[in-house]
Amino acid sequence: MQIIVFDDDPTGSQTVSDCLLLLRWDKDNLAAALKHHSPLFFLLANTRSLPPDLATARTRELCKSVIQAALSEGLLLEEIFFVSRGDSTLRGHGVLEPAIINEELGPFDATIHVPAFFEGGRTTVNGIHLLNGSPVHNTPFAKDRTFGYSTSDLALWLEEKSKGHIAAQNVGRLTSEILDAAFDSRIGMKKLEEWLLDLVGNKPVVVDAEFPSHLAVLGEAVRSLRGQKRFLFRSAASLINGLANIPTKSCDQGALSSLRLKSNSGEFKPGLVTVGSYVPLADEQLDLLLKNPSCEGIELSVQKIERVLAGELPNQKLFDWEIKWIDQLNAILASGKTPVLFSSRGELPFATAQARVNFGNSLAELMARLVAQVSAQLGYVISKGGITTHVLLEKGLKVNLVNLKGQLLPGLSIVCADTYMEAKGLPVVTFPGNLGEKETLLTAWKLMENNI
Repeated sequence: MQIIVFDDDPTGSQTVSDCLLLLRWDKDNLAAALKHHSPLFFLLANTRSLPPDLATARTRELCKSVIQAALSEGLLLEEIFFVSRGDSTLRGHGVLEPAIINEELGPFDATIHVPAFFEGGRTTVNGIHLLNGSPVHNTPFAKDRTFGYSTSDLALWLEEKSKGHIAAQNVGRLTSEILDAAFDSRIGMKKLEEWLLDLVGNKPVVVDAEFPSHLAVLGEAVRSLRGQKRFLFRSAASLINGLANIPTKSCDQGALSSLRLKSNSGEFKPGLVTVGSYVPLADEQLDLLLKNPSCEGIELSVQKIERVLAGELPNQKLFDWEIKWIDQLNAILASGKTPVLFSSRGELPFATAQARVNFGNSLAELMARLVAQVSAQLGYVISKGGITTHVLLEKGLKVNLVNLKGQLLPGLSIVCADTYMEAKGLPVVTFPGNLGEKETLLTAWKLMENNI
């Protein structure tokens, strides 16, 4: 059984371990992933950072590469489960990307939407998506200027995001009652399989998911129907465990924190924290971390950077600032403290969504360049924000693929950039912008510093 996950940022592998995450999908990387002992791998598409037209083009490119790789390895597309992994708070191209995958790799009998992410308090009850028990449209994530939405009812959300192409009344709902019955008895499982067998014509379906058992039985039923039905999944991370039949491992914090690199003299190298995410939760986490006297912040003013990129200030200004920031990073590292590189808080207004996306990518690339300049000195990196992390791995560390080692805390993965020769084996904690409590960033830092 092979599972290929199209991940719209690098944090969707946050419930599994010991598999490959590909930042490039050339023939050699895909062949290595298909031959790997893990039943699944992730293609880090980073499409959440792209406008619709570019997200469409990249998704098509990925699909065509997968077709060629499967052909080379003698695999039929019908033998592969495909997952379009998206944000558990419903941000991203949640309708567009599955539609393109269906065009290129389908046809599928249904596209099954499962945004539940139990480790982060995201559940779906009676078709309503919740964050810690509250409708997700009432949270700051629903007010995202690029991917905002007005409803937590997933059928209505699909209608809204598809601009009416998916009618809410045509969306199927796999209820918790059906899933509970499947978990309780063989008769219930048979009824779940029959329910799935009735799906045809790429039927849009939303899934109630309150407990891991719901997704475990869904995964079991889907596996039992392999060869009879083809399903495409748009999901958060929790479904992947049920689909692959891989139990969530407990966090071996000691083993993971020991991945921190050492100097030639055997001393642990210092770490570095980057925070690009601008959601209110990230602000709270950053503020608490910076209160620790062993951490020292370097703030990148988004207002000033935007003025340079807009042509209001000369490019030389940004060059001079980069030299200053690198000097600051080196000085903090030499002092034995942890530098915390962060963008100034708040989201700038932009005239268009495209301008906002372009600025976000430019800012992430700037942060990645700064980290790369000091990476040989580092023992670890904690990177908060999905786009920030992807750009750091791809354009800062310039890696083709990384190995997923496990979760330092629930939902916080550690990957190692084993092919990056400047800092081979450098562990990077991939920290979603929308995850955790106020103390989670500080706790992750303390774990990597062996300070707990």
